[in-house]
Amino acid sequence: MDRDYNGVVNLGNGGKVGYKIVVCQDKNDSLSDQVSNVDKAKVAAGVFITNNTDLEFLIQATFPAIFLNPKNGEAVRDYIKSSKSQAKASLVFKKTTLGIKPAPTASSYSSRGPSPSCPFVLKPDILAPGSLVLAAWPSKIPVANVGGSQLYSNFNLLSGTSMSCPQAAGVAALLKAVHPEWSPAAIRSALMTTSDALDNTLSPITDLGDDNNPASPLAIGAGHINPNKALDPGLIYDVNSQDYVNVLCGLKYSMSQIQVITNSASNNCSNPSLDLNYPSFIAFFNANDSNSNLKTVQDFHRTVTNVGEGQSTYVASVTPMKGVQVSVTPGKLVFKEKNEKQSFKLSITGPRFLKEGLVFGLSPLGGFCK
Repeated sequence: MDRDYNGVVNLGNGGKVGYKIVVCQDKNDSLSDQVSNVDKAKVAAGVFITNNTDLEFLIQATFPAIFLNPKNGEAVRDYIKSSKSQAKASLVFKKTTLGIKPAPTASSYSSRGPSPSCPFVLKPDILAPGSLVLAAWPSKIPVANVGGSQLYSNFNLLSGTSMSCPQAAGVAALLKAVHPEWSPAAIRSALMTTSDALDNTLSPITDLGDDNNPASPLAIGAGHINPNKALDPGLIYDVNSQDYVNVLCGLKYSMSQIQVITNSASNNCSNPSLDLNYPSFIAFFNANDSNSNLKTVQDFHRTVTNVGEGQSTYVASVTPMKGVQVSVTPGKLVFKEKNEKQSFKLSITGPRFLKEGLVFGLSPLGGFCK
């Protein structure tokens, strides 16, 4: 084991340390530079001591590598110092570790809202597994190039929306099989209103792209997908084709543009609206004029359908948010039978210009608890 904790400085100049395990610690060089330099040095393995938690692509190094936080890294450094030139180490491969905490987290590369084309509908909808997913892979395309040799496999570890999307689609297909009468909007609603906002430590899901701060709905939507809970959401927010046309009309699309989208020549724009019957809500307070401190109210009208069996009662539950006040009218919805519909209004009151920037709250069923 190399005793130069700044070994990457020498390696970056093309120096050789022999077939050893090199220990590197964050200083002036970026972690990605350290990994690259160790790779070029053709050493036995690398141990990287770092505070960086965004390691998803770095752990796919083409050489054996371990990433330790400073606390565990200090134990390695102490061992090296005490062992002088006799320090030894070994790495164990093909071992799966379960129960990693905290999990899930929002990846740094995950797409963020709001939607540029329609910011009045909160996006994204939901967070789904998409990091380092073991996926099928064409056997004739190499999965890696190690030491100049191409490696082939029927499987590969892949990350991105291309992985999380099929996860969500698969869950949606399962819901459709159980509830064949549900529309795509109903399925989306069930996934959103039953998602998890807390990780496996019962803390808010964090965002690797925001220094591990609690993730906002602009990063994770309603939360992390929970297939079992989505089977019985209690209430759903349904949407029909005319509702979508109303949004297109509200966005000032021309009739010819709407026809291209709907593939229909008969589109009714008599009731344009940007207030889609969605399980989430997004309001903008960005006026910047002499009256920006004046209060303004933004109302959202929603209709929910009871998909649970028998009678049920839901009571409004609102998360306090700095700088704005949120109210729900009526505060209680009482359903007598399945498929019964009821409506409510959610109002957000705040200054014309919100100095706090982004504020958010997460509530089950868009504000109602059973």
